[in-house]
Amino acid sequence: MEWSVTYILVIFLIGFIGSYISGMVGIGGSIIKYPMLLYIPPLLGLAAFTAHEVSGISAVQVFFATIGGVWAYRKGGYLNKTLILYMGSAILLGSLLGSFGSNLMSESSINIMYGILALLAAVMMFIPNKGLDDIPVAQVTFNKWLAAGLALAVGIGSGIVGAAGAFLLVPLMLVVLKIPTRMTIATSLAITFISSIGSTLGKLSTGQVDYVPAAIMVVASLIASPLGASAGKRMKTNVLKMILALLILTTAIKIWLDIL
Repeated sequence: MEWSVTYILVIFLIGFIGSYISGMVGIGGSIIKYPMLLYIPPLLGLAAFTAHEVSGISAVQVFFATIGGVWAYRKGGYLNKTLILYMGSAILLGSLLGSFGSNLMSESSINIMYGILALLAAVMMFIPNKGLDDIPVAQVTFNKWLAAGLALAVGIGSGIVGAAGAFLLVPLMLVVLKIPTRMTIATSLAITFISSIGSTLGKLSTGQVDYVPAAIMVVASLIASPLGASAGKRMKTNVLKMILALLILTTAIKIWLDIL
């Protein structure tokens, strides 16, 4: 593949925009960058990536984007260590299983899996959860084994698409586990970082990563993710939830229109 200045700039901007939004709303960013990488280059007359290449690039990029987001949220008490331990270990196992298994799947199967996950996440984001954000950080409780089970399932699905699963993890934490929004955003970034370890190892070991665009996306992520997290701290929680809900819904509609 010939790497022109235009191509490098397009990949960088995709990584920057996606990582800024991901840091702001507590996701790894693949919910945004997966369709952008898949559709924008050919739309501009540039060479297209395959679904396998996009999922591999996404997995590597998410690993670095979440590092920046967690670092920005390290102070303030929003990182729930118990939640990170239970969900992080379960999602790591699931993402390893999913990422190794994805090499045996067709491109259409990967897209269908992505579409199903995005649709489920979109539906959950529009379920009201009033009063959650009034709970003090020190008084937040949750079912540990339910959290681990949900994370395992998310890890398997997200490992397949290289998305680290935060776009599904966030609505599950908000709607099922009843975790306040800002704690969900901060903690999900840490859990997503752990998940991305499994996804990245699986994609690298099965040869699904195109290293040049992955490196460009990583640079963009390290710059943009902390900036997005800083912006997210200053925004109202209902605004953050609405942004994430609309992003997930738009992506789900686009993916399903292409599949059908």
